[in-house]
Amino acid sequence: MRVRDIRKILIVPIVLLVSGCSQFLDEVPDNRVSLDNLEKAAQLLTNGYSLASPAFTDWMTDDVYWTQGTQIRQSHRQMYFWEDVNTGPTELDTPDFFWFETYKAIAHANEVLAIIDELPAESAEDERRRDAIKAEALLIRAYGHFMLVNMFGRHFGDGGDGVPYVKTPETTFLAEYDRASVTKVYNEVEDDLLEGLELLDDTFFANSGKYHFNRNAALAFASRFYLYKRDYVRCLNFSNEMLGSDPSAFVRDLTSEEYIGASSSIQGYPQLYASPDEASNLLLIRKLSLVQRTDFAFGIERNFYGDLFGTRPFEGSTDRRENPAFVKGENTLFPVRYQNLFERSSLNSNVGFPYHIAIAFRGEEVLLNRVECNVINNRIDEAIADLQVLSERRYSGANVTLTIELLRDFYGAENDPEFTDQLILLNYLILERRKEFLMQGNRWFDLKRFGIDVTHVEEDLETEVTLDFDDPRRVFQIPQSAIEVGGLEPNPR
Repeated sequence: MRVRDIRKILIVPIVLLVSGCSQFLDEVPDNRVSLDNLEKAAQLLTNGYSLASPAFTDWMTDDVYWTQGTQIRQSHRQMYFWEDVNTGPTELDTPDFFWFETYKAIAHANEVLAIIDELPAESAEDERRRDAIKAEALLIRAYGHFMLVNMFGRHFGDGGDGVPYVKTPETTFLAEYDRASVTKVYNEVEDDLLEGLELLDDTFFANSGKYHFNRNAALAFASRFYLYKRDYVRCLNFSNEMLGSDPSAFVRDLTSEEYIGASSSIQGYPQLYASPDEASNLLLIRKLSLVQRTDFAFGIERNFYGDLFGTRPFEGSTDRRENPAFVKGENTLFPVRYQNLFERSSLNSNVGFPYHIAIAFRGEEVLLNRVECNVINNRIDEAIADLQVLSERRYSGANVTLTIELLRDFYGAENDPEFTDQLILLNYLILERRKEFLMQGNRWFDLKRFGIDVTHVEEDLETEVTLDFDDPRRVFQIPQSAIEVGGLEPNPR
């Protein structure tokens, strides 16, 4: 497909022009910390993980319902009805906030990459550490751009403009950047991802490995990247490398006494679920966000919530993902996954920042990515084997042996040759992905990938509106400040 002419884009938010210009001009333009050793470079990368959560995308999916009795902001209403959000770059849980915070994180990675090869290494161990720091910076840069292009561009293979791929530190005020095609961004992500994987060394993350791009997290990223790129051979290869010979080791067991016991505690359950000690959790990132609040934005309609988890092929079983759940507003629920955490501005302050610890990559995702690859390649037995691993750790109280005959009966397709085994498994995979990642920021990307329509009910709880699979509003609008100052052509509407 033809890609529109490259335009210039401005990354720096326009608010700097208004509130920060005089202060900025009073300082040396290139006023960075002097990165003159490996320790400083490693410390800078702790700021390379975007503080913006992608979980707000759930408010645009078919999982949520108009919620009564919660705080519905203007931006919530706009996202729920797939309108362009115009509240600015400082409001949490919005496309603009995600844009600016992610590019800010990328900037930290670029600062390190600009000098890392020149930093002194006095021993072989120092050289390995330098490579490990470089690997983390490359993976951070790749992951940030990957998330941005999948929000502000069309899905890979559908053409169109993507986002700027920024590879150098900013040395001028209000710098401009070229907006690359989606394909070009994916190529750049791939280069950084593969180089990062080659240089990665887990030795240096022994005490905090789940909060950095360790090898398993990088392999999980590669699994997702190639799945989205529709390169099922490489997705399968990286998934196999990460899962190893025993995929069950990376699938949390919700049927265990530990998880069932924790389900009675709204504090204990999310602590256990997002624990760095949980083998399933591969990369944990702190996110400034309000999505975990039960008085805020949208939830899942109560009847639908029960019906979703009640939809299962194992008669008499219990889906352990259903509980515990928060009551949200007057008519919805919210699955307990996040801790509702708060950081005070100072020791004596009553104001500060709400946040949660997000699971950016997990073993269950890699397992389901491998299932999808095998379904696409019509490897029915391999796909069912992996789904069996998940089933044994999600459903209890009944026989949970999964077979294609059971799924045919589940979908009422015992004598329907047009409903092939491959199609049955694809439908079941989408159902399992929906339940597994409910309200954790994954569904929106699956809706784009699979071309699924989205229907929402309006405030009267009767009138319905639908976002068709090919509606251009599935692509987030570039922030208004970037359009106005940088002269960028907005995404089509």
